[in-house]
Amino acid sequence: MIDKKQFFQHLVSEIDCWLIFVLLILMLISFIAIYSAGFNYGMSFKYLSVQFLASGIGFIWLFLLASFNYQYYKHFDKFIYILSFALLVSVLIFGSVKRGTRGWFDFGFISFQPVEIAKVMFILALASFLDKRAEDSKKISFLISAFAMLAGHLLLIMMQPDFSSTLSYFPVTLILLFIAGVKPFYLLCTIVLGSLAAGIPLLETFLDMRLKSLESETFLTSLTVSLKSGWTGIYIIAAVLFLIVGGWCLLWKLRVKISIIYPVILCGTILIGCAASIPVEKSLKDYQRKRLVVFLNPKVDPRGAGYNIIQSKIAIGSGRFAGKGFKRGTQTQLGFLPEQHTDFIFSVIGEEGGWIMAQLTLFLYFLFIWRALAIAKEARDRYGSLVAMGFAAMFTFYAVINIGMVMGIMPVTGIPLLFLSYGGSSIFSSLCTVGILCSIHMRRHIYY
Repeated sequence: MIDKKQFFQHLVSEIDCWLIFVLLILMLISFIAIYSAGFNYGMSFKYLSVQFLASGIGFIWLFLLASFNYQYYKHFDKFIYILSFALLVSVLIFGSVKRGTRGWFDFGFISFQPVEIAKVMFILALASFLDKRAEDSKKISFLISAFAMLAGHLLLIMMQPDFSSTLSYFPVTLILLFIAGVKPFYLLCTIVLGSLAAGIPLLETFLDMRLKSLESETFLTSLTVSLKSGWTGIYIIAAVLFLIVGGWCLLWKLRVKISIIYPVILCGTILIGCAASIPVEKSLKDYQRKRLVVFLNPKVDPRGAGYNIIQSKIAIGSGRFAGKGFKRGTQTQLGFLPEQHTDFIFSVIGEEGGWIMAQLTLFLYFLFIWRALAIAKEARDRYGSLVAMGFAAMFTFYAVINIGMVMGIMPVTGIPLLFLSYGGSSIFSSLCTVGILCSIHMRRHIYY
């Protein structure tokens, strides 16, 4: 008979103190930065109130999920996935529209974005699927089933439409599939498909922007016009397919025996990726496409799509070593920095806290992700390891993309910096993931 009191005390003693400590420091930095970001607009109290409320609810769920045995998620994986699917469907029917996206449940004082919690539920369900069917990981049917789960979420999110929320799904899914033992060739095909589907519309937008800046350069203008031609694209695709098939034939004659299935799958992947670029292009608005490519040269559109990156780089650079001080950042307080309390919160930290505070923030993120990876390594079972790795991949992706975005080396995607950016849905779902990570860590030596 298990003594419940002793069992609970044992669990509490096993909590990952480093993970919680780093989380609290990150959130303290967040409150300070959000207060400063909203000070000039008179919104500091509102921003902090919402953030405190969401954090309070999130911490309650953190402790509830930490005390709940994560292994039960594996047994209810179908229910979890169906529930996440239902959330995404319901927001399309009953949700409120903000910034052209029907992705919010509005409750007056606070609104909730269900896609944030749906991402967490997707990782729980996908990890369970990969664990239960581990013996089938080398089969193509295994990969198709996993991507069917992914497609269900992506299609519903794109119907909102909310392109930025779909981005984190890809690296998380690919990493979990790799850990599950899927053949690297299949993962390569997946990367090719995704790159073509998203890359072709962005390339077209980039060429349009280049045309406006190359009016006096005859050769480059002619080259750009040629690349924009639909027939030129078809010729390039046909040439690539010919090279793949021709290369396979050559290797076969050289007695390098490679199954015909590989060039067939690769050619099919290319064709599907090109076809998928059409709905992707229709789902992305013109300004969204420009924001995704303008980081290559923000000066092409300095007052439009490039404005955010230019102002962010000025803010971070002007902070220098020690920063300008709390509420003294000129870019922040004079309103030059866009979305400074959400997407560009790291720019506020860099301007007012300088290199020192920016490096401290990066170091804390490194510690947090390191602890998540350590939890994955020490997990009691394969399911716990997959879940923890999925969360670690998600946090890493968000951090790299957001910080790279504000520094001008990544596209402006609208992805927040988890634990730091203002947003009730984001902080709530992030704290829920920490609760599940704690549950995995606390039960690494026991089954209960």
